[in-house]
Amino acid sequence: MGNPRVAIVDYGMSNLKSVVHMFGRLSVQSRVVTRPSELDFATHIVIPGVGSFAQAMTNLTANGWPERIVAKKNEPNVSVLGICLGMQLLASWGTEGGDVRGLDLIPGKVMRMSVKEKQRLPHMGWNQVEVSPMHPGGKAIFKEIPESSDFYFVHSYRFVPAQSEDVLGMTSYGEGFVSCVMRERVLGLQFHPEKSSRNGAQLIKNFLDL
Repeated sequence: MGNPRVAIVDYGMSNLKSVVHMFGRLSVQSRVVTRPSELDFATHIVIPGVGSFAQAMTNLTANGWPERIVAKKNEPNVSVLGICLGMQLLASWGTEGGDVRGLDLIPGKVMRMSVKEKQRLPHMGWNQVEVSPMHPGGKAIFKEIPESSDFYFVHSYRFVPAQSEDVLGMTSYGEGFVSCVMRERVLGLQFHPEKSSRNGAQLIKNFLDL
C-alpha cells in the first residue's frame, strides 16, 4: 500500500465511525476533513454517505466541495472512492429529490430501483458482486477476493452509467443493478466495504494500491 494518506469527507450525511475504524484496522493514516482546503494532504479521497442525493449535493455545494474534489482528482496519483450514497454522488445527475446535478466524475444517472413482486426496498443485506471480465481494473480492485463474493448493501437507488466501459461489477436484485463503477482512478461501491468483513477490507487495501 505504500504510504497512503486518506481524507474522509465529512459533509454531514454519513456514519463516519465505521469508515474511520476500517482504516484504523488496516493501520492506514486517515483523517476526517470538514473543509475542502483540508484535502491538500490526501493521496486517497473517500466520500461516504447515507441519505438523500439532493440533500447530499446541497451540503457539498454549500461548502465548496465539488470544485475541490474535481481539482484534486485531476492531480497525478490521487484516487477517489465513493461508498453507497457516495458512489451515487459520483454520477452526473440524481433523481432522488428532483433532477439534481452530481459531481460528474463518472457520467451517468442515479434512479430509483425497480424490484420484482415480494422484493423490498431498500435492498438490504448480503448479496453477490459479479465482476465484469471486460473492465481493466477488475483484477486489481478484486485481487485476492473470491469470485461472486458477498458484500453488504443498504440502498433504494441505483447508478446507471452512461458508458458500459465504466461498469466494474453487477448484482442481481430486482432487474439487476450496477454495484461497482470505475473510471481511471475513481471507484464507486454501492455496498459498504466497512461492513463487509474480510472481503471488504481486502477491497479497500486494493483501492489504496491504486
